[in-house]
Amino acid sequence: MGKRLYVGNLSWDTTEEALRAAFGADGRTITDAHIVTDRETGRPRGFAFVEFASDDDAQSAITALDGTELDGRNLRVNEARARENRGGGGGGGRW
Repeated sequence: MGKRLYVGNLSWDTTEEALRAAFGADGRTITDAHIVTDRETGRPRGFAFVEFASDDDAQSAITALDGTELDGRNLRVNEARARENRGGGGGGGRW
């Protein structure tokens, strides 16, 4: 079990403070919370990552919060997967 969780279906109105409050409830220790934003617009993309001090805290958060409502949206909470390598960017240049 990893200590980093993916949180999906976030409202665009959810703040990192609200995220920390929800996931830190019941005494869970959060080491980081980050709402992912669009590079161009700066608007939230509707998902976040929350990292915990222990695997037990992360599992407790999944059990307690998956499917619960935060800011009018039902959260999807599960273990974050490693980022997939999408390959080089290319550029369409000449040889």
